[in-house]
This record gives sequence, structure tokens and C-alpha cells, in this order.
Amino acid sequence: MTGVVTIDPGRGFVATLARGLLAEHGDDALTLAQLRIFLPTRRAVRALEEALPHLLGRATLLPRIEALGDLDDEENDGFDDPQVSAPPAVGGLERRLLLAELVRARPPSGSAVPGAQAMALAGALARLLDEMQTARVDFAALEAPVPDELAEHWRETLEFLTIVARHWPEILAERGTIDPAARRVRLLEALAGRWRRSPPQTPVIAAGSTGSAPAVADLLATVAGLPKGLVILPGLDRGLDDDSWAALDETHPQFGLKALLQRLGTERREVAVWPDPEAPPAPRTAFLREVMRPDATVDRWRALGRIGAEETAGIETVDCPDPRSEAETVALAMREALETPGRTAALVTADRGLARRVRVELGRWGLDVDDSAGQTLADTPPGVFLRLTAAALEADLAPIPLLAMLKHPLASGGMARADFLRLARRLDRTCLRGPRPAAGFAGLNAALDAARAKAEEAGKSPPEDLRDWIGDMAAAAAPLKDALAQDRVALAGTVAAHRTFVEWLSADEKGAAGVWAREAGQACRDVFDELASAARGLRRPLPGRDYPAVLDDALKDPRVALRPVRDRHPRLSIWGPLEARLLRADLTVLGGLNEGTWPHEAAADPWLGRRMRKTLGLPLPERRIGLAAHDFTQLAHAPRVLVTRAAQVDGTPTVKARWLTRLGAVRKGARLAPAKNPWPGLRAALDRPDAPPRPAPPPAPRPPVAARPRRLSVTRVEAWMRDPYEIYARHILKLRALDAIDADPAQAEYGTAIHEALARFVAGTPGPLPADALDRLLETGRETLDATGAPPSLKAFWRPRFARVAEWFVENLRGSRARGVESKVEIEGAWRFDAPGGEFVLTARADRLDIRRDGTDKEIDIIDYKTGAPPAEREIAAGFAPQLPLTGAILLHDGFEGVKGGALRSLAHWQLSGRDPAGKIVEPKKTSAVALSREAARGVKELAALYDDPDTPYESRPSPRHAPKYSDYEHLARVGEWSSGGADP
Repeated sequence: MTGVVTIDPGRGFVATLARGLLAEHGDDALTLAQLRIFLPTRRAVRALEEALPHLLGRATLLPRIEALGDLDDEENDGFDDPQVSAPPAVGGLERRLLLAELVRARPPSGSAVPGAQAMALAGALARLLDEMQTARVDFAALEAPVPDELAEHWRETLEFLTIVARHWPEILAERGTIDPAARRVRLLEALAGRWRRSPPQTPVIAAGSTGSAPAVADLLATVAGLPKGLVILPGLDRGLDDDSWAALDETHPQFGLKALLQRLGTERREVAVWPDPEAPPAPRTAFLREVMRPDATVDRWRALGRIGAEETAGIETVDCPDPRSEAETVALAMREALETPGRTAALVTADRGLARRVRVELGRWGLDVDDSAGQTLADTPPGVFLRLTAAALEADLAPIPLLAMLKHPLASGGMARADFLRLARRLDRTCLRGPRPAAGFAGLNAALDAARAKAEEAGKSPPEDLRDWIGDMAAAAAPLKDALAQDRVALAGTVAAHRTFVEWLSADEKGAAGVWAREAGQACRDVFDELASAARGLRRPLPGRDYPAVLDDALKDPRVALRPVRDRHPRLSIWGPLEARLLRADLTVLGGLNEGTWPHEAAADPWLGRRMRKTLGLPLPERRIGLAAHDFTQLAHAPRVLVTRAAQVDGTPTVKARWLTRLGAVRKGARLAPAKNPWPGLRAALDRPDAPPRPAPPPAPRPPVAARPRRLSVTRVEAWMRDPYEIYARHILKLRALDAIDADPAQAEYGTAIHEALARFVAGTPGPLPADALDRLLETGRETLDATGAPPSLKAFWRPRFARVAEWFVENLRGSRARGVESKVEIEGAWRFDAPGGEFVLTARADRLDIRRDGTDKEIDIIDYKTGAPPAEREIAAGFAPQLPLTGAILLHDGFEGVKGGALRSLAHWQLSGRDPAGKIVEPKKTSAVALSREAARGVKELAALYDDPDTPYESRPSPRHAPKYSDYEHLARVGEWSSGGADP
């Protein structure tokens, strides 16, 4: 068979093909128009359609150019033949929904399958069906006896696949459709059969395909045997030695072409080269041949000395530290290419994250580059909005999903966006801060009532009444919320309810639903329509909680990705490896060359193991690695090539692609130094300041004395010592940190609950403790812990801890009461003293004062409860933990109402850890309580006098050794900037 030629990889495939076509047929437009040309991808078709008139220099009648597709072509239903009658292909979304229905009806594992997993398994099952039909494997093969040595779960999986093989054709027949791959195979087989019976009298050319799909290979064989047929292979290596050719495995770039030549019945030496009068030299071919040499013949690397520097010229490799650096490097290289008039540049990568980053980085120079893969609808603003609305209602209006929905730019609820956003922010601050409110809209109303009651109790203005707004939202969301709560619900009804809710929520003041506006919104509406149409064909209802997963699957389908219609940059492109097949740019950047990214990891099939795939005759994962290697080799022949990778991703080291490892080994073996490139230095210079950086100094505001606080609590004095800036932000700027959204009750809430329980118990049991004192305290503790709103798992951890604390506490309190001690709890105190700026008031709330009488004298112990670690005695003595000594100072100045006279006996922290021991009394041992309190009183007066000086600044962390472990105002003080910048604090 002689109708087979090749275009060497060193030449641009499409341009070389176009020049050859014009050289033979360009003089006669009618002859050119009679050609029928098959190419592997739609992008290659468009490239040839653009190249022919460009090279000819005038408009012309184009040949009939069609896309055949290939084994890894996601658009494998693109080929069509109007002369063949075939049922339409089942829609991709409809097929996944029907397969997911089968998975739910009889799950392979025997247990219920969650919605996301069901859709994922359905997608994998659809791919398996495509593979079997593309490889022309009969479903009956699944019913063969299962080997006894297979694991039980594989046996269960095969039983499930057998059921699918029996029922799936019946399901499709009911709808009058067939699988896309089956339809494509049928069309290709019909075309090949028709041409064998009646060969066409006009030229037919099949170019660029490796024939990885059997039906495509059969058609290529038919074309090669036609009187006017020609098969043009992409990059056949005619110079590879025979031993290496015989040893090729599936991961080698030439393996697919070798298999195709065997199918064509053609020897490699019989394949001629496609004529091209402008063919440039391709010195890099020998170098890349060695890089890809089969393992069986790598011993011939001993003769690498024959490879010279000219054969590796123009190919550079850059190892970048992380994905951001890689994106900056790629963007710089593409931007540099524009400095030469007419030069083109393209990034080819399988890493969609890298493609997005590069597109953003190019934006710094005002370059808007088209990413040929487009953007999945799930990531567009309307797609995100649709997903958020479903997720928020499925989560019973948990605070974070709810706020994400309400604060999305498309949410307006039939009013001006600013008014809607004001209500959403009010709801946030009123109901959603701190522990999670009860579920649903009823929970929001209950939280609003609680907030109003709390405000009224504190004598503050009640929050804005949001009931009407919440009620309108509840009414609009009710059908969807009800559907999501059902164990079995019709998907079509859920889709309709979701459409109603999103149209209400996205309506502006004029009633127009913004979610369907613009190109992305219209595409999302089309998906909604397709989902509703496909849902009507389902035979069984599905759990309502599965709907968000179904919606996500529909919006993430790459077939419906958004490819905006806009002017693309004429010289810059971003392609996927499949889309770049047969294309050429002056600068080709091969990005993301890491194992698992490019080439993709040979991931395990959830349905069939390697042995079963091999038994059935399905291609192994390594076959795709060979196709990827062929793409890499073809692209690496570009005039100038830059290969990049990230050494770490998310802090995890990566493994460079096997081809890069081999490239380095061959270069080293040939004693060729790696090409020096400027990219790391240029990338570092991108954000380098024009002048040496000047570290920002720590903030040191000096507000007027009149604005400085005249009243502080003893707990705030500690911040005054450790971080004066906190006092400035809290008491002068009046800034308060908001509670966390949907906060998990943690140690602070536990401590508050324990304090409240102990205070209520001590106040409620004056005098000698009753016999059931421990039971009373445990009951009080249960009430206060329940009031925190902590999840059951956390309360189950807290309760045993509190039980040990309660036992220790009751034992110690019983002994005190036996000695006639009187306790006062949560008692307010204040001490007023003169300072240069006027009267200063120091306040305190003591956890407990124990008053013991000795004859006519009174001795008072000040007790502070600590569920964590109490401060060290050295910090108390140094004044950096002044809470207890200052409380003593207030006592010494008769500042506690109802506690007159008496001597200060002790300052004690009761450490209530709940461990072993459950409690411990910690008192300063080196200095008496009175001395500590008097020293604290002197210190606070000096501190007040110091800050009454207008020149004294409120510095941030003046003593790093004594800086607080945590502050709500760190970000406001820019601590991370000046503390790491070498500024002198």
C-alpha cells in the first residue's frame, strides 16, 4: 500500500499541509474545492481553513474539511455523515442522569450512594461505555465468567456492569437514541464500507490522525487504498533504528503510529515524506529521538557524543518554585515574544490552573488572551450563583452558605442592590455571628428575637426588624427547600422550584432576573433547560439532597464551557494538548510538565481493573501516556520552546515529567550545558521596587489627651501594658472585632459557661453546703454548657471535664463554708484617683470575694477562676499580669460596694483544668497580696500619668518579649509588615 506519507515533526503540520495542497491544487479553485480532507480535531480544521486563503493571498473555494476525532477527543461525537441514517446521540447530561439512576437503583457496593458519588460514578461509567464502543468491545464480554482470584468487590462490580449491559440498550431504545461513541463508530464504518464498494472519484486525504480508535484506523486503511486516497501521518520517525522500533511500548510517542502502520499493512520504510518546497531543517529530531528512546535500547546513549549544541538550540527548561512563579515566567516569555513583529506565542498545558493564572498575569500588560478550553459554567458568576442558592437551602441556611448566597452580586430580591446588601449585612451582624442559629428561616427569626431581647435588656436600641424581608425570602424559597428535604422527589419539579427561587432572588427593582443576563447567564439557562428536559425522562425520583450534586455536574461539563465570542489576540494563544495537536507557534511554552498533570496520572478505573481491561481488549492507561508523549514530541519541535514546571504545589514537592528527566539525562550524556535563560531574573524583577524598600515603622498614634480613655477595667490594663495600640483602637477609635461567623464554641465559651455555673451555684447556696451540693452544681453546669450551642460531640468532651472540676470545687468550698466564710460573686468595684488629665476610674468585676471573720476583724480573699493556665508569678510581679493585684488595689481603696473595711488576705487563681488534679489553688509566694496590690496601684497611677502626656504614643507591642499571644488588632497595626521588615519597635 503506497498511499501513506508523513510530515516530519520539525515542520509545522498544518502550514506544511496547506503549502503542499496549494502547490498541487492551488492554481484551480474548483479542483481544490473537490478535495475532502479529514483532520483529528476541530481546531485543526479551523487552522487549515485559515491557512489556505492566507497562503494563497486571496479568497478561494475551500475543500470539505472535517474532524474525525481520536481516542482522547472529548468531542468524539463531532463527526457526522449526512448520507448515513443513524439515531441521534443521547445527550451527555441525560446519559449521566440515567446512568446515575442505575447506580442508585442497584449500587455496586450494596449501600446507598450519595449524590456527588453517584454522578461521578455515572460519568466514569459513561466514559467506560464510550471506550468499549470505540474499541468495538461487545457488552457480552462482561458476562464472561469472573476469575476466582479476583477480589470480591471486583466481582460485585462486574455483576453490576453486566446488569447495565443488559438494560442500557433497552433504555436507549425507549428514547430512540444511541451512545455518542456508538453513533460515531457506525458513521465511520458506514463511510468506510461505502468507499470500499464505490470509491470516490475525487481526492480524499486523511491527515494528522494516529488512528488510535479502531473505526478511525479502518477508515484510514480504506482511504489509503482508494485510487485517489492519501493518509498523511503526523511525525513518523523514519530514522529510529529497527531494534528500538521493534521494542516500542505503549508509552512511546511512536507506538500509535507503529500500530496504525500494521493496520494499514505498510512498512515504515515505504512511507514517503510529504513534499514541501519551504521545508526548514529539523536538527532537533535526533535529540528528541534520544530523549524518547525505548528502555530496551537506552544502552545506545553511550554514543550521545554525536549530538551537538545546534540540535538542542532553541529549547529551554525552567524549574519554578511554585505555580505563581511558573505563571509569571510563562507570561513574561509570551510578552517578550510580542517584541518581535509578527512573532506568535502559545502556551500549551494540561494544567487548567496554570492556564488561568497566565491569562491573569498577561492582564498586567493589558493583554486579553483567549483560553481555548473556555470557562466552565460552574465558575461563571451566574453558575456560582445557581450553585450557592442550592447549597444554602440544602444546608438549612447555615450562616456561611447563606451569606455567600445573599452577598453574591446577582442577589437583589426585587429591590435596589444597595438596599438588599444593607439588609444582608444587618442580618449578618444581628443573627449570624457567634454560634450557629437554629436551622431554617424559623431559626433566623428566633435569632432575631433573641437579639432584640438582648438589646432591650441592655438598654440599647433594638436591631432593625428583618421579619418581612426574611418572610418574603422564605416564601420564594419554600418549594425548593421542601424539595431538597424530601427523600424521594421528581427532579423536574426541583429544577422548576430552583428556577423560581433564583429568578426571585436575582430580580432587580424592575423585576428583571439578572441571573439569565449576558452570555454566561444565557448559557446557564440553556443548561437549566437541558436539565429540566433530561429530568422528565427519568423513571425514578431521587433524594432531594442529591440535587446540588446533579446541578454541579451539569454546570461543570466541559462540553458546555463558556467560550466568549470576542476578538482574540492575534499572536498569543493558550491551548490544551489536544487542541494544540498539529498547530505551531514561533514560541511554544510547554507548561505544567509534572507527573500527574502532563502526562496525566494513570488513575485507577472505578469500574474495571487493569487485568479486566486487558482481558476485555480495552486500552490500558499507558496508551494515553503514549498519545501525550507524541503531542509533547511534536510540540517540542517548534522553532523556540520553553518548558516549565512548578517544583512545589501547595507546599508539596512535585515530580518532573518523565520526558524532562530524560531530556536532562540526554543533555548531560552529550556533555551539553543547559541553555541559560533570563526568566528567573526577569521574573524576580517584575515586582522589584524602584528604590530600596523602607520598612514601615510600628504605628505610634498620639491622640489628644481629651480623646484618651478615662476609664478602664483591670483586664484592659494588661493590654495597656503589653499592647497600648489595642487600647487606642478599642477605646479611642471605638473599633470592636465581630464574632466569627458560625463559630464553633471553643475554650472561651467553655470558660464562660464554667464561670456562670460556679457563680450561680455559689450565690444560690449561702451558708453550709447541702448534702446534694455536687448534684446541684452538675445540673447548673449542664444548663450553662447547653446554652453555649456547642455540638453534642463537644459537650460530650466538656461534661466529664466539668464533673471533675465540680467535685474538686465543692470539696474546697465545703471546707471554706465550714470555717464561716461568706462569698460574694461577680461583684463590681471601682477606684477613682486623680491624674494629670483629670479623674481616672479603674473598674473590676471579681469572680469571687471570700470574707472570713476572725473575731471583730475581717480578712478577704480575692479569687479568680481560670480554666486555662494562670499567669506566672514573675509576670504578676513585673506588672504584665495585673488583673488580680489591681483588683486588690480597688479593695484596698474600699472600691467594692458592700465590702467595707477588712484586710486583704490573699490573691488566688483557682485553676480549674479538669485534669489530674482537677483543680489547683495558685497564689504568689514571694510577695504578699497587700504589697502586690499597693505596687499595682502605684504602677497604674504612673501609667495613667504617662498617657496623660500628649507626646506619649499608643505603640504596638513596645516590648516584643511581653507582647500578647493574640490580639484582634494585629492586622490593623500591620504587625506582620514592620515586625518582619527590620524596623525597630
